[in-house]
Amino acid sequence: MPEAESSEVSVLPLAAEFPAATEAEWTALVDAVLRKAKRIGEDAPEGAGVEKLVRTSPDGIAVRPLYTEVPDAPVGVPGAAPFVRGATIDGPVPDGWDVRQRHTGTDADDLRAAVLADLENGVTSVWLDGVAPADLPHVLGDVLLDLAPVVLDAGAGDQAALAEAFLALAAERGTGEALLGTLGLDPVGLRARTGDGPAVDSVVALAERVAADHPLVRAVVVDALPVHTAGGSDAQELGFALAAGLEYLRVLEPLGVPTASRLLEFRLAASAEQFPTIAKLRAARRLWARVTEACGSPEPMATHAVASPTMYTRRDPYVNLLRGTLAGFSAGVGGADAVTVAPFDAALGAAQPFSRRIARNTQALLVEESHLARVIDPAGGSFYVESLTDGLARAAWAFFQEIEAAGGAVAALDSGFVAERTAEVRARRERDAATRKRPLTGVSEFPDLDEKPVEREPLPERPGGGLPVYRPAGAYEEFRDRSDAVLAETGSRPRAFLATLGPLAAYTARAGFTRNLLQAGGIEPVEAGPTETAADVSAAFTGAGTPVAVLCSTDRIYAERAAETVAALRDAGATHVLLAGKSDLEGLDGTLHAGCDALAVIDAVFENAGHQEGAR
Repeated sequence: MPEAESSEVSVLPLAAEFPAATEAEWTALVDAVLRKAKRIGEDAPEGAGVEKLVRTSPDGIAVRPLYTEVPDAPVGVPGAAPFVRGATIDGPVPDGWDVRQRHTGTDADDLRAAVLADLENGVTSVWLDGVAPADLPHVLGDVLLDLAPVVLDAGAGDQAALAEAFLALAAERGTGEALLGTLGLDPVGLRARTGDGPAVDSVVALAERVAADHPLVRAVVVDALPVHTAGGSDAQELGFALAAGLEYLRVLEPLGVPTASRLLEFRLAASAEQFPTIAKLRAARRLWARVTEACGSPEPMATHAVASPTMYTRRDPYVNLLRGTLAGFSAGVGGADAVTVAPFDAALGAAQPFSRRIARNTQALLVEESHLARVIDPAGGSFYVESLTDGLARAAWAFFQEIEAAGGAVAALDSGFVAERTAEVRARRERDAATRKRPLTGVSEFPDLDEKPVEREPLPERPGGGLPVYRPAGAYEEFRDRSDAVLAETGSRPRAFLATLGPLAAYTARAGFTRNLLQAGGIEPVEAGPTETAADVSAAFTGAGTPVAVLCSTDRIYAERAAETVAALRDAGATHVLLAGKSDLEGLDGTLHAGCDALAVIDAVFENAGHQEGAR
């Protein structure tokens, strides 16, 4: 007879050979490190170092350096309310989420070829942005509408006309109940982007047809990207999504909450900030379950996560490959039903076959090689992620209530409430970008003035009139464009002279910092090299070809030589003299240091170097 199985749970003691560490011991070690770094005083109370490491998110959520418990918040199990752990019982296991590629442009032949290439090479659904209704049959000529979902996006065009063209094409092919896709009706999102749009109840007729004839088709997109691209916070994006979704539930009430909710697909941004993105997607499902529960029946949320357009840069665009990978990873871990990773050249214009291939292969790698879809809710149970999910859900619910108090999503847009509130967060983002508190690799940090430009055919301008579109890299890229124009016109870029005082070891750190800051604005640094006297600096400055100089050295050498060096530079013709570091030395026009307004420094250099056109 086989031995009876033991009912005891075996425990694997991974760290049994090490003594147990307490939170108090960890706190003491953190305090000691920060005292040594002089970030807290010697007489600071216990725990001051830990508190120093706490940062605050744009939504006011305190992000701590250590989490020791899970918050008392609803989580549930996959496929059951509140759907935090996933909208379906088996999540993306084992085949992965819906890999959705976006296609823009007006050439029907090019679109048809691109759609076919993507579907043949790993993409599972296509997102058509801006295609004309008359071109739809040609663009989808090679697509099996019962196999590959098609998501429509009319841009600023007639959403209903595009949806009607799609349904007519499906009827012509006899697809019937097997039809897959999303009609893309979203008058609220259109209003957010352009400031105008049809009434919310304009979706009802088509939604009713879809509910009756096409059980696998979603009619409405609840697009929260306009709030995200306006610089809004994650909670504002979620709060707006809830309010917009509720607008559609109200007009679709005769269909019942389960059917009306099934007709909606929510579009949210996935950024390179992986944990906030994961938490946002988990919180979104919890919040929508709460909204639909209040309407009569808790329902799952279908989510389409899109790599954030605001994080993509025109300069050093290959870094966007990394940003897109992080966004795709975060969206997959967060449980998105469909994920779009934009091509790395998306900020430059029309994507090329190579960039589209890399975008789809990024997701293929995450699903097929990294096995990211083998685990349902892989971040679940993390003290940090669960805490961030709960905090974000509470902040988003508060903003949702504010929108409802303002009359709902449409009224809050029309009154300027959403614009006003997102502008507050955008202002903080602008300040963080200007001071390089939030660095942009290849743009505000580690720029390459000699990078080979990546050129793409520009896409048609998207209509504005609604919420603004903000890219943190934009201000730096404008300066880089001005620098390129000066180079093309004169044969050289705007320059700044680095008045390096003392030996190499003395000035290297601050000279490197200065070079990095100036090059972020397209300014070419000209370095003096090791110098022993003010006369050495003055002689080197004479041949630099610029009236702008920046002193770079240690505080000790500044105390010994800065004053006479500034005077010598003035005598040699310098009209704008800065110092790398913090100083109240007389005769300076300013300083540059960690946390300073880099864009203001760059603008001043442009102006004083004689290139003030279009100054900030």
